[in-house]
Amino acid sequence: MYVCGITPYDATHVGHAATFLVFDVLQRRLRDLGLRTRCVRNVTDVDDDLLARARSAGVHYLDLSARALVAFGADLHALGLLPVHSEPRATSGISDVRSVIGRILERGGGYTAGGNVFFDVTTAPGFGRLSGLGAGGMEALSPQPGERSDLAGRRHPLDVPLWQASDPGEPSWSARWGRGRPGWHVECAALALRELGAPIDLHGGGQDLVYPHHECESAMAEVATGGTFVQHWMHVAMVHVDGSKMSKSAGNLAFIGELRRRCDPMAIRLAILDHHYRQPWDWDEGLLETASARLSMWRSTGTGRSALDEVRAALDEDLAIPDAMAAIDAAARRGHGVSEAMDLIGVR
Repeated sequence: MYVCGITPYDATHVGHAATFLVFDVLQRRLRDLGLRTRCVRNVTDVDDDLLARARSAGVHYLDLSARALVAFGADLHALGLLPVHSEPRATSGISDVRSVIGRILERGGGYTAGGNVFFDVTTAPGFGRLSGLGAGGMEALSPQPGERSDLAGRRHPLDVPLWQASDPGEPSWSARWGRGRPGWHVECAALALRELGAPIDLHGGGQDLVYPHHECESAMAEVATGGTFVQHWMHVAMVHVDGSKMSKSAGNLAFIGELRRRCDPMAIRLAILDHHYRQPWDWDEGLLETASARLSMWRSTGTGRSALDEVRAALDEDLAIPDAMAAIDAAARRGHGVSEAMDLIGVR
């Protein structure tokens, strides 16, 4: 499975954690079933937003990225996430990106203009089927963060850069179509193909990545390879605060590092997991009080296999983690040991 990771210029927030925790529980159940899993989670360490933040802070973009990744790793470790199979950085895949772009151009799926290379969405069969948006719906959402609308030479409003000429002071790499840096979407296509090959069993991330990121990434990979890129897609709904999406731009983030300085990380894990992954939900710090009480009750029961079958059944029903947690609650209230059921959803 390939799970889209972070652009490392800020601390880990609850929205990040919600996505990665869902895929963590999914892996745990798949392993419980006797399957072997390989989870790749990328790092977008060259990106317009990251470069802008580094300029603003007066630091090198890779230094900013390195600091953010240390904090990110500490937060996910505290929350009990399984180690990923690999965590490739975009900057590690420049040669892979160039190779994918070359194949896209050879197949007529892109064009060069104004020092940039664009993906021609009109050459991608079924472009838009992942998001279910028509051309008008996609145009209404474009551009989004991570995309630039001012690049010279774009033929179609939905065409996105595969390679863009770097501005002065920005990182750049050589390519046969000119020095520059990769576009956001092709980075993931190249890293996923390098790390896992195609087709990938499962690909996912936050719901906000369906369009344009996953739509474009999938189309690029399929034009480059001539085959299916992903067998199954899975997206985690957004976390809100007072009805607004939790995001950097909205300034309403709840950071994991701050929360775990005053709360057991396992309580944070429970507070986040008590929502079905398909349904948007509102973060409220009152959830931590409820989760802390629940954690104490579960831990008080000692070791045992109670509720394990019920948890497995709930997870097999579209990963219904809240139902799994309710089953553990019921067993714990009866005083039955629930340690193995807790372990299955990653709670120590």
